[in-house]
Amino acid sequence: MPNNSPILEFKSDSFSVPVLLLFTNDLQIIEQQLKEKVDAAPEFFKNSPLIFDVQELNKLDRPIDIAALVDIIRQSNLLPVGMRGGNVKQNKEAVKLLIPVYSAHSSNAPSDTPKQKDITPETIESISTTILITRPVRSGQRLYSSGDLVVLAPVSAGAEIMAEGNIHVYGKLRGRALAGVQGNTEARIFCSDLQAELISIAGNYKISDDMRDVVSKKPVQVYLQDHTLIIKDIV
Repeated sequence: MPNNSPILEFKSDSFSVPVLLLFTNDLQIIEQQLKEKVDAAPEFFKNSPLIFDVQELNKLDRPIDIAALVDIIRQSNLLPVGMRGGNVKQNKEAVKLLIPVYSAHSSNAPSDTPKQKDITPETIESISTTILITRPVRSGQRLYSSGDLVVLAPVSAGAEIMAEGNIHVYGKLRGRALAGVQGNTEARIFCSDLQAELISIAGNYKISDDMRDVVSKKPVQVYLQDHTLIIKDIV
């Protein structure tokens, strides 16, 4: 290599990582609900990075075994890459497990979905919300919303977007789009240009070979009717 060629470089960047907000320290309940979430969308969650947030537990004075929690997360085929909102003892435990720690309002943590208010204490998931994405979703990226997901840019081939509610893509949809991933059969997919590798609503799906008759560069909506995906032009 030439002497002036760079070997490596550190860059400041932002990327989306799912954040697990915990409101109960009952490890059995956490394990059960994690399993249900992962089983509903195994290909999305498999080997997905995850930050777990314990700040609400600390507010409620509910101690939790960090090592046991990390073990449960890993057994769910998720990869814990950080802990947020821990106290001094929890931070030390996380560091011993080689888990990076972030403060409750750290600007250095990877970006995640907005914090929610008035959440039922005994749940481990945030209430439904609409996530707005303004940048292109590139190949290899995976986005998840517990409510609706709105993308104001193209979704590249090899990207995957998922929502428990509706999906709106105001650009080319070339990747994979899965709406109603928790079984919501009323969910829909809307996009300006459907060129997807796969579309799915509540587990019912079509792949690109099933969409050869879809005219590109036309806005369409996708909905479920009698367990069949219907693709219809938006007039």
